[in-house]
Amino acid sequence: MKDIEKDLTIPIIARVEGEGALHLKIHEGKISQLELSIYEPPRLFEKFLEGRAPNEVIDAVARICGICPVAYQMSAVQAIEHIFEMKVSPWVHEMRRLFYCGEWMESHGLHIHMLAAPDFLRYPSVIAMAKDHPDIVKRGLHLHGLGLMLMALLGKRSVHPVGACVGGFYAAPKISAVLEVLAQFKKSLPLAQELVLWSASLPMAKVTQEFTSVCLRHPQEYPMNEGRIVSDRGLDIDISEFDNYLKESQVPYSTALQCHLQGKSYLVGPLARLNLNHHLLPAEVHDILKEGNITFPTQNMFHSVIARSVEIYYAMLEAIRIMENYVYTTTPHTPITPRAGIGFGCTEAPRGLLWHRYEFNDEGLVASSRIVPPTSQNQARIEEDLWHSLMAYGLDHSDDDLRFHSEMVIRNYDPCISCSTHFLQLKVDRV
Repeated sequence: MKDIEKDLTIPIIARVEGEGALHLKIHEGKISQLELSIYEPPRLFEKFLEGRAPNEVIDAVARICGICPVAYQMSAVQAIEHIFEMKVSPWVHEMRRLFYCGEWMESHGLHIHMLAAPDFLRYPSVIAMAKDHPDIVKRGLHLHGLGLMLMALLGKRSVHPVGACVGGFYAAPKISAVLEVLAQFKKSLPLAQELVLWSASLPMAKVTQEFTSVCLRHPQEYPMNEGRIVSDRGLDIDISEFDNYLKESQVPYSTALQCHLQGKSYLVGPLARLNLNHHLLPAEVHDILKEGNITFPTQNMFHSVIARSVEIYYAMLEAIRIMENYVYTTTPHTPITPRAGIGFGCTEAPRGLLWHRYEFNDEGLVASSRIVPPTSQNQARIEEDLWHSLMAYGLDHSDDDLRFHSEMVIRNYDPCISCSTHFLQLKVDRV
């Protein structure tokens, strides 16, 4: 049989944030090489945080990601408060949860409806899908908008919010403003219930694979801002022990670091959170899961879209609970007393575990910083998933079909490539 070699190039992968490439080599009907390459230049945030004052850090890290500014701010404030030995008030604890609910909603809502739905329904773009399914797109925009509304309520604006500070928030929202948002959430709650059932009805491959789920776990609440790092393989550590178990390394074909748990890939994000924390969801969520015959944990990676819809429903319920009990305060933040030291922060960004480490000097300024975002933690898992999924899909498909399936697998993780560099150009060699 004559050897065949093919090169297939996609200049940029559609519907992800950032740029990268996939090199796939097929030899005698098997994958002999698969490399997910992220080729964007480093953003150098860790370096130019050096010498910054505490609240300068909070405003700066919000610029790392336009989709997940709350996550970067909340991980940073947690780490800095750890250094300064601060305890925040119960009011601040609840408001930070409310702030995070908004980000989960806007991020998940955007990904499910604008980025993932066209894949599952076999459309090349959301524009093409909107012609046949305008109600799906409208629902996504509405849920996304509700999330932005929450972010603006506490952050003073929804893009790169400026309302958060070390110790809490610069100002407390007026009760009238909270009640206005609360009314919108109560009115829109049926949309979130509908979304869970709709996502479970999407046509998706019934392919399972072995992977390790990693996320935060809190004894009383579904994890957002606090908890220990756990896995479904027995890991249970304080966030300060991250470096002892989860190791970053450089691969020669990518500018982004990859992260491994004791030498193996692992999953972070909504599916990992549901796999490990579904028992902490309120009764209303369990009722809708039962109605849709949805069960967690699951080893089907495509169930990530269901997990995101479940988290939107949960975030709406949690936001309603917090806003119904809202009390205005004239002390929305605790005063800070800077000191030297090292601190750690870890929260659950929409895409997964976001870990920060800061060292402050005697002047109360940043001496060094380190940030490990979710996408770099998921990169090895994405490669492993691509390998498994493409073999299950069948390598005898056309290059166009292989390209589409590869992009679908990658988009399923909702990767934020820009944040991870410290998608898709596809090259296929067939022999």
